[in-house]
Amino acid sequence: MKRRELLAGGAALAGGVAAAASTAPPSAAARTLRLAFNFAETGFDPPRVGDQSSIRVIAHIFEPPLTYDPLARPAVLVPLTAAALPEVSADFKRFVVTLKPGTLFADDPVFQGRPRELVAADYVYTLKRFYDPAIRTEHLYAFENEKILGLSELRRQALKGKTPFPYDVEVPGLRVLDRYRFEIALAEPSPRFAHLLTAWTCGAVAREVVEAYADDPNAHPVGTGPFRLAQWRRASRIVLERNPRFREQVFATVGAAPDLQHHADALAGVRAPRVDRVEIDIIDESQPRWLAFLGEEHDALTMPPELAQLAMPGGRVAPFMQRQGIRAESNVNGVAHTFFNCEDPVIGGYTPERVALRRAVMLAFDSAEELRLVLHGQGIAAQSMMPPGCYGFDATLRSEMTMPSPVRARALLDMFGYVDRQGDGWRAQPDGQPLLLRIAFRNDQRSRASSELWLKRLKAVGLRVQFEFAPFGELIRRSLAGQIMMWGFTWSSGNDGDFILGLAYGPNADQSNDARFKLPTFDRLYERQRVLPDGPERLALMHQANRLLLAYVPYIAHHHPLTVELFRPRVHGPFRHPFNSDWYRWVAVG
Repeated sequence: MKRRELLAGGAALAGGVAAAASTAPPSAAARTLRLAFNFAETGFDPPRVGDQSSIRVIAHIFEPPLTYDPLARPAVLVPLTAAALPEVSADFKRFVVTLKPGTLFADDPVFQGRPRELVAADYVYTLKRFYDPAIRTEHLYAFENEKILGLSELRRQALKGKTPFPYDVEVPGLRVLDRYRFEIALAEPSPRFAHLLTAWTCGAVAREVVEAYADDPNAHPVGTGPFRLAQWRRASRIVLERNPRFREQVFATVGAAPDLQHHADALAGVRAPRVDRVEIDIIDESQPRWLAFLGEEHDALTMPPELAQLAMPGGRVAPFMQRQGIRAESNVNGVAHTFFNCEDPVIGGYTPERVALRRAVMLAFDSAEELRLVLHGQGIAAQSMMPPGCYGFDATLRSEMTMPSPVRARALLDMFGYVDRQGDGWRAQPDGQPLLLRIAFRNDQRSRASSELWLKRLKAVGLRVQFEFAPFGELIRRSLAGQIMMWGFTWSSGNDGDFILGLAYGPNADQSNDARFKLPTFDRLYERQRVLPDGPERLALMHQANRLLLAYVPYIAHHHPLTVELFRPRVHGPFRHPFNSDWYRWVAVG
């Protein structure tokens, strides 16, 4: 499960965190990895955040029971804090996780100077937090879709009675078996449930820490991971330092992909983490972030697409950077899209004329033009929301997503009564009411360039549009409340297409289903594929569901982003993993 890239702000200094500044040596003397994020973080309490900057920090502080082998491709599940992969019943309804003894949380005053061991009850508490009505989270759907026995009922009771969530009430679906074992029981088969236990959302928290810092849990993350939070200036700077309580973790792989074997050779016998500090600056705009990398202030840079021709002409590192020893790694993951709010009185609905309006907007816009002019070719055209590398991706699919046609858009609008009734050049709704499209954008240079393309393309077919610019954090809050007609961003994806299809699953509205799409036929297909093991029957259902999305157009899939990481020669080891978020665990500098 991966989350949307969003920007959230805040300028106040985190209470208590900055005062507890790291006692590690300054960056010049320590083994320090220096980076910049292009989005501000929200905070570091897993249920409360969803932006990539926060996730990337959280993933190095909190640990789920399972992870993916760092070098195996395709992805292979391996234990992290668990002693082994879960015991799974034959019907895929019962999962028992056994933890490794001796895993410790980072030190915190709450523990009163005593080591605090990770136990099964910590994971039970961690998962229950997503069901607590007092915590506003956009991730509840990921657990409710799995139908963990008793937890949704417990949540409903708390909501109905307006009482605190009863964490100490045991439910049949989530039980502590003993100090190191816990059990999860589901109402329906879920052959891929174990993959959820790799998610950063499942990183174990200690109940006493959460309760002690209830006033600002985002500022006090305490986990079992390789790093702990040392400094935090909101929307400005984040510093992680090595967790002295971190257990001995020696690198292991079940088998590296051929192009990653050199990493396996270099990591043989190496212990994590390989750096003492990670210093992260928040720099929203591309140009100053690029200049900071060129000025050797940072060791790695996610290349801004608008600088592709300068940094990677012809897909190769520019000669002036090659002479400095800078190298690049690239991967394709996720999908950039625009959603339509299907509850909106103008663009939403399932009647032929509303579907025709959404299809006309899709046909009017040219995603290839946006990819070429705004993103400088840093991506591949999307035939649907399903990204390459996901189970369920159909490499043979060709759709209208890549076939823009203003002529067909105009014909479709005419056919369904969206015509110019006032003679002013703008189309009205079939009932004669004014037709105004409203599209939200982040307030940055790239978004403004995209908005200009939207204006040009929609004007060409007679559709009036108004733009709304706001910080990403504000837009995500409005989206979750159903207050945005159209908006687009990038979803990163896991190794299974269930997540992508879940973006249109009706019960996920108010959470990952930003389109608020609710089509019973689609929902039944989604539910049927979830309970099946991988194979031809499941793939057929996934492809059928995907075709429904192409027909009803709750989303316009634009492209699958190409992400390029640039590294200075002092950076060694594997960096970006396609599905794990704890990228810095095995990175070295020097």
